[in-house]
Amino acid sequence: MASRTHAINWFEIPVSDFDRAKRFYETILASSMQERQVNTARMAFFQFDVKEEGRGGAIVYDPEFYTPSDNGTLIYLNCNPDLQKVIDRVIGAGGSIIQPSTPVAVTQDWGSWALIRDTEGNRIALHAAK
Repeated sequence: MASRTHAINWFEIPVSDFDRAKRFYETILASSMQERQVNTARMAFFQFDVKEEGRGGAIVYDPEFYTPSDNGTLIYLNCNPDLQKVIDRVIGAGGSIIQPSTPVAVTQDWGSWALIRDTEGNRIALHAAK
């Protein structure tokens, strides 16, 4: 079996209002998301760099398969280079801040994280290395 260098290969965030959720993530991350229908699912994809071995994901509307949740799996979105700029856009985009920017570890320089609730009720973590 080949060596695994990444814990994540792909992620999907369930949404109940696709257009609202897409606007939310495009606003807070200040980037566009390409949209596509995949079988029964309507999806919009987060930008990532395949050449640099980036890992991607999408928001997904498929009510027969997904339900947004506030207490399920927690993912961390990359907010480099400036976590605070992303946090500052959350409320205006319709989300809420659960935990403001906080150092990952006081004794280590692992950056900072914050916890938000998106427009669909999902709990999402934000992280930046600096």
